[in-house]
Amino acid sequence: MNSRITKSTMLVALLGLSSQLFAQETPTTTSRFGKQSLRTWSVGAHGGILSQNTFLGGGSVDAREFKSIGYGAFIKKQILPALGLQADFLRGEMKTANAFGSLEQKNSISWSGSLTAVLNIANFSLNTENAVLIPYVKAGAGYMSSDSQIGTTEVFNGREGWFIPTGVGFKLGVAKGINLDFGYDINFIKSSPTVKSVYNESRFSYAHAGLEFALGNKENSQLQNYSAIADLRKQSAEESAELRRALSTAEQNAQRDRDQYAKDLADDDNDGVANKFDKCPGTPTGTVVDGSGCPIKVQREIIRETKVITEEDRKVVKDAISNLEFDLGKSTIRSKSYASLNRVAGLLVEKNFSLKLAGHTDNTGGRELNLRLSKERAESVKAYLVSQGANASRIEATGYGPDQPISTNKTAAGRQENRRVEFTLY
Repeated sequence: MNSRITKSTMLVALLGLSSQLFAQETPTTTSRFGKQSLRTWSVGAHGGILSQNTFLGGGSVDAREFKSIGYGAFIKKQILPALGLQADFLRGEMKTANAFGSLEQKNSISWSGSLTAVLNIANFSLNTENAVLIPYVKAGAGYMSSDSQIGTTEVFNGREGWFIPTGVGFKLGVAKGINLDFGYDINFIKSSPTVKSVYNESRFSYAHAGLEFALGNKENSQLQNYSAIADLRKQSAEESAELRRALSTAEQNAQRDRDQYAKDLADDDNDGVANKFDKCPGTPTGTVVDGSGCPIKVQREIIRETKVITEEDRKVVKDAISNLEFDLGKSTIRSKSYASLNRVAGLLVEKNFSLKLAGHTDNTGGRELNLRLSKERAESVKAYLVSQGANASRIEATGYGPDQPISTNKTAAGRQENRRVEFTLY
C-alpha cells in the first residue's frame, strides 16, 4: 500500500510540473530597449549504455555494457539562464556475468521517474546570442521499479524504491532551439537491501546521448542558450550603424541648405539685387533696376548736390529703425513700417545719400540660419527702398547674424534689442 501511495505521489508531481507546457515563453531580457520573449520549455529523448560500474570505482562487476542499453525522455522548464528543473523518465537493463558461475545476471529498470535541478556551469558564446557549448551538472531525486534474474531464475520482480540521480554533461547548440545532449549519470540506490544487493556498490551509471527541442515560437531564442553579451554586441552594432546613417543624412541636408543659401543670396547679374529677390535675372551690366531686379523704363535717378547729414535726416532714419518690423522668423516687412521707410527713400532720392543696411539677430537658433535671416532682412529693406525710387547702387545690404550684439542675449529684452536692422547714412 505504501509503495502505491509513493508511486502515485511521484506521478502527480511530474504531471504538475508538465501541466504548464503551453505557457512556454517568458519575457526575460530586452532587445533594442524593448521586451524579448525567450523559450523556457523543452523536451528531449536520449539513449545510451547502462552499467553497474561507475568511474567512482569500488566495484569489480564483469559488466557487459554493449548489451546493457537504456533509453528515456525528459521535460524541462528553464527558470533562469543557469538553472532549470527537469523531469526524467528512464528504462533499460544491465547485464553482467554472475559471480557464482557462467550464468548471466540481468537487472532491469521497468520504469523510473526523477526530478532534477540542472545547473549550467557556463554559456560559451561571444558572437551569437545562441550559445554553442553549455556544460552542466545536475542532481535530484527519483523513484524506480526494477526486476532482477540470474539465468532463468527470478531474484525479485517489481521492487520499487528511491534513488538519487546525479550527473555531468554538456550541450551543443546545432540550430536555434535544437541541442545535442551528452551526459554521464551516476544513480545512487536508496531502496531495500534486497535491491541494493544486486547492484554493485548500490549504484549504477548511464552514459547517454540525445536531442533536446525547445517549445514555442521558432523565431525566439532558448533561455538556456541565450547569450546577453552577444546580443548586446549585436544591438550596439545595429545602433551604431543607424546613428551613422542618420549623421550622414543630416550632413547631406546641411550641405544642401548651405548650397541653396549661397545660390539665393548671390547676385549673378551684378544688378545689386540678390538672386532670391531678383525677378528679372540676367539683366545686362549697368542696367538700372527696381527693387525686384527688373529694368526701370524711366530713369528715376535724380542727381542732386550732396548735402551734409543733418539732425533731421538722422531723425528720419532713427524713426525708420524704430518702426521697422518683420513677420516672425521671416524677411517679410510688415505694412506698418512702410510710412517711415518711404521717408527714408525720399531722403535718399532728394539728397543723393548712400545707405548701409546691416541686419542683426540674437543667438537663438543655429548660427547659419541667423546669418541667412539677417542678410535676407537687410536685402528686403533694400528692395523696398529701391522700389520707392532709391538708387540700388547706393545701398549696401549686409547680414551679421548674432555676431555683433548690442545687449545681453540672456534676457528677452536684451534679445529683442539684438534683433535689428541698422541704417547708416553716408
